[in-house]
Amino acid sequence: MAYSDDFATELGARNNDPAGRRWLFVPYDQLSDAIGPLSHEDPAELGIVLVESPAKAAKRPYHRQKLALVLTNLRHFALEQAERGVSVKHLVHDGSYAEAVERVLPETGPLRCMEPAERELRLDLAPLVESGGLESLPHEGWLTTKAQFEDSQKRGAPWRMEAFYRHVRKATGLLMEDGKPAGGKLSHDADNRKPWKGDPTLPSPPVFQPDRITLEVAELIEQRFSSHPGALDLDSLPASRRQAESLWIWAKSECLEHFGTYEDAMTTQSATLFHTRVSALMHLHRLLPRDIVRDVVSSDAPLNSREGFLRQVLGWREFMRHVHAATEGFTQLPDGFQRDFLDARRPLPQAFWGSKPSGLHCLDTVVDDVWRDGYGHHITRLMVLSNLATLLDVSPDELTEWFWVAYADAYDWVVEPNVLGMGTFSLGELFTTKPYVSGSAYIDRMGDYCGDCAFHPKKSCPWTRAYWAFLGRHAERLRGNPRVAMPLRSLAKRSPEQRQRDERAFERLHDGLGAGQQLDPDAFTDAGLDEGR
Repeated sequence: MAYSDDFATELGARNNDPAGRRWLFVPYDQLSDAIGPLSHEDPAELGIVLVESPAKAAKRPYHRQKLALVLTNLRHFALEQAERGVSVKHLVHDGSYAEAVERVLPETGPLRCMEPAERELRLDLAPLVESGGLESLPHEGWLTTKAQFEDSQKRGAPWRMEAFYRHVRKATGLLMEDGKPAGGKLSHDADNRKPWKGDPTLPSPPVFQPDRITLEVAELIEQRFSSHPGALDLDSLPASRRQAESLWIWAKSECLEHFGTYEDAMTTQSATLFHTRVSALMHLHRLLPRDIVRDVVSSDAPLNSREGFLRQVLGWREFMRHVHAATEGFTQLPDGFQRDFLDARRPLPQAFWGSKPSGLHCLDTVVDDVWRDGYGHHITRLMVLSNLATLLDVSPDELTEWFWVAYADAYDWVVEPNVLGMGTFSLGELFTTKPYVSGSAYIDRMGDYCGDCAFHPKKSCPWTRAYWAFLGRHAERLRGNPRVAMPLRSLAKRSPEQRQRDERAFERLHDGLGAGQQLDPDAFTDAGLDEGR
């Protein structure tokens, strides 16, 4: 399969003599010359191998915006490296990455490669590493080490992010003053929970002018992956290094000041509010985590914004990848832990795919945002999508696959721990301390979805009854967890009639969403739940 004409022509015009080079294989998630051998060896003496795998793109029905982001950044990276003097071999192989790399070994000799972040790619390449065709180097994009993770968790599993975060804050000195956290406390999360009421003004995301390379990628996706879900919006797609840097400049200027205060807020007016939209580019290493952390810590943004951002990148992001690596993608759990703590097996509702609106304004809005943008911030992921799926006993693995497909920043090392471990509590207390579930009160308090919803948050919204039904079904599993003790005490005070209505509401909600129906608010009032018993 030949790659496209404009890109091939442009690369051919810029490319350099491959003779006498030392060769690297650069995975799709390491598109930077500021880490690894590309950062400290002479470009004139280096060659890189880049691989596009249509088989990988077709393995799941990935959001078309996600495919475009990866492909156009990989192609722009190829051109940027050729411009630097690096020789570039760009391959399109409709098979595994190992097969593609093996084909060039007669020309290049053994290749070097920084260890891919994505476990799925590491497993693909493992036979080449074992045979000596590929030398594995440490991944220089990470901010912390395995030793730091292990040292922070002295007692082993269950693992805790707070202990890890405290350890690496001390080790790095970031936002530390005389050995103590700036502002007198490690986390300023309590200052980051304010709902947004219309002020300050929300920033408008930057617009990027697509060039011929990006337009060609879009044409490829329309031709080969037209059956994949999601919109393809080239104007919101940073493709070159310059465009990635301009997104970060915008984020620092327009988002960072208010990021912390409204970090947990939700609104129909924006899928992201003051979130920076840089996670997908960080995962590709078009923007380096170390540079982003440096810029945030040294900025004049309020402390709660700086610390909140640092906690997400230095804390949670790094902690997630260590947990994923320590468990081999949760295929090897520590003694006493299991993969499906809540024994959730029900299918994912059709409403998550956007073709069957539920009538629940929060859910339908967030789903529409995801299929438009391939993005959404962490609270809509956690407290709308994962919350509902957990309340409905949806299969955690099925939900994880959906997130992997739908979000542009989802890769196994980050999506699996976030959904399995935090979003659904599928792993029990392995590294989170409680299920992140709620009724309608949280969504009403932190967002503005309820105002335009057909369901009244206190009278007919099924979320709250589904919450009580969830606690009722799983009370025995959760008993003994101190963070769930108060809700379980409240559950015990609900009358038998209330608990019967809770269970009927849960079944109607599950059955209606499962059938792709638009829900009827009257069916979830007390009177409606008492009918047809």
